[in-house]
Amino acid sequence: MRMPSCCRRFAGRKTDYCGSSNGKRKTNSRLSWNHWVNGMGYASDREHDPPPGMDAGVERTIVTIGLGVVRHWLLIVTMALIVFVSLPLMAPFLMASGRQEMAQVIYNVYRVTCHQEPARSFFVAGPRLTYTWSEIETMTDLRPTSAYLGSPQIGYKMAYCERDTATYLAMLLGGLVIGLLGRRAPRLPLRLYVLFVLPMAVDGLTQLSGLRESTWLLRVLTGGLFGLGTAWLLYPALDDIMRQMAKDLSTRLTQV
Repeated sequence: MRMPSCCRRFAGRKTDYCGSSNGKRKTNSRLSWNHWVNGMGYASDREHDPPPGMDAGVERTIVTIGLGVVRHWLLIVTMALIVFVSLPLMAPFLMASGRQEMAQVIYNVYRVTCHQEPARSFFVAGPRLTYTWSEIETMTDLRPTSAYLGSPQIGYKMAYCERDTATYLAMLLGGLVIGLLGRRAPRLPLRLYVLFVLPMAVDGLTQLSGLRESTWLLRVLTGGLFGLGTAWLLYPALDDIMRQMAKDLSTRLTQV
């Protein structure tokens, strides 16, 4: 903490010296260190002051907006998840209705997050919901890859796989319930979270290694379990963080 330049304290002296405007020195009674910290240590009081040049009204607006965000975090997160979950579901319907360009944008965006393999994805606007590799080859005379979107004969795949579909839907629905419960929701210990992750890990790794081929039902069950556990782990922690932030911002709002 830096002392103002107008004052100079000499260790061991019984006086403080301050330069007056007329160039003369005047002697004040000795100030204790605690007195100096409380009276002159103004830096800590200005920790939360707005940056130089910021109008108090602007700061109040920013704090008010921030307070609204943290108080309605559950609604914001839920709406974001609804959009994230809905777009891949819309892609096959867009393909079937002739809006291929719009659908292709969705497929390209979600390809970053998912392998999009046809034999491990749900199909829409066709006779069946799922197909194996051999069934797709027989019906299309093609060797399908992850870039294969479908056809009018068999329908069009969603923009994420079966496991991801279950994971994100479980996060959306489970997170909404847990978020609405707030502090009444029991906390999920990290060691128990492993039980929600392990089935998906075993199913996915054994499939990836070629030891076996999973089924759409196992992918949905393990993905849904993982999504529910993730929401259960994160949402109560988010609720605690947002409550504390709301408390801090409310206090700050009374000071501006």
